[in-house]
Amino acid sequence: MKKVILALALPLTLLAACNKVGSKNGVDSGSYKIYGKLNNQSSGKVYLSELGAQQFVFKDTATVLNDGSFTFEGKVTEPTVYRISLTDQNMILLMLDNKEIQVEADAKDMRKTYAIKGSEEAQLFKQLTDKLDKMQTGAMQLQQRFTKATESNNEDSVKVIQEAYMAMQKSNGAIIKSFIREHGKTAVAAFATLNLLNPETDLAFADSMATVFNKNLPESQYTKALVSKLEPLKTLAIGKAAPDITLPSPDGKPLSLSSLKGKYVLIDFWASWCGPCRQENPNVVRMYNKYKAKGFEIFGVSLDNSREKWLGAIQKDQLTWPHVSDLKGWESAAAQLYNIQAIPQTVLLDREGKIIARNLRGPELEAKVAELLN
Repeated sequence: MKKVILALALPLTLLAACNKVGSKNGVDSGSYKIYGKLNNQSSGKVYLSELGAQQFVFKDTATVLNDGSFTFEGKVTEPTVYRISLTDQNMILLMLDNKEIQVEADAKDMRKTYAIKGSEEAQLFKQLTDKLDKMQTGAMQLQQRFTKATESNNEDSVKVIQEAYMAMQKSNGAIIKSFIREHGKTAVAAFATLNLLNPETDLAFADSMATVFNKNLPESQYTKALVSKLEPLKTLAIGKAAPDITLPSPDGKPLSLSSLKGKYVLIDFWASWCGPCRQENPNVVRMYNKYKAKGFEIFGVSLDNSREKWLGAIQKDQLTWPHVSDLKGWESAAAQLYNIQAIPQTVLLDREGKIIARNLRGPELEAKVAELLN
């Protein structure tokens, strides 16, 4: 069994949002002004970049004066994530709206030392990133313990650390949700809902917040993106009937997911070229052999392009459950139907074919299956 890799998916480089409101600082409500101060820096250039769809896009340059001060001034159409940087590695992120903002940091490590005043939304953004930094530190500490435990083959410690990790994930999720609820009228909250929550496992909460954002921030890019993201997932929500899949099996004959009704079924989206999928397969095989006689089945859906590699992986990994694939990779009809953006990914169905869980893996998956069958 491949040990659960401890990793906290916190997009620390992607954070922001905010309401477009008038200034209380004497600055024109249609423009922003950033007053910056870099300690231990008395010359050079500092750069302002906007976070686009895939990367930061350069917008402006300012000169650092002898006292470390610099100034940026301009306009944004709506609150958006920007970065102020000396280099690609030495930077700070901020939520920029048309307000006055004061920023101060040590030029040697801007990310860890910066403070921000002025815009309420910018300050909320800083509060959020501070929470995420703390979560990331906790995850890294667990990762170090996990590595030592696996290297020494200490199975008892590995289990304890895995349980601690799952508890930490649950706690972190609650903290983020609490922050979102408390600041539900802000675009920072809309951005956090869009980027920090798993819309599949937190669909009900995310959808309820989307209603709030539609009322308070209908024109926000983050509200619009959230609504678009959630819409296709509503048909895949917990309790919904799983959309049927009919694709060719290894012998070329069509096989339907609905033919397995009457059993608890795990839809397993994978591919022969997917390293994490292949590494997880021994664990899935062990679990399948343990529970298949009790009414558990797996329906493997491969996102392969090569029939030879697909069948080779099935044989090599000893995957003895039903398999299907249209050999269209990411363009697979099943992947489109289930909005699959990454693999491995799983969907667990009850005996009637209704969705009861999504994206369970490792200990969480086995615990759920054991609960259902025992």
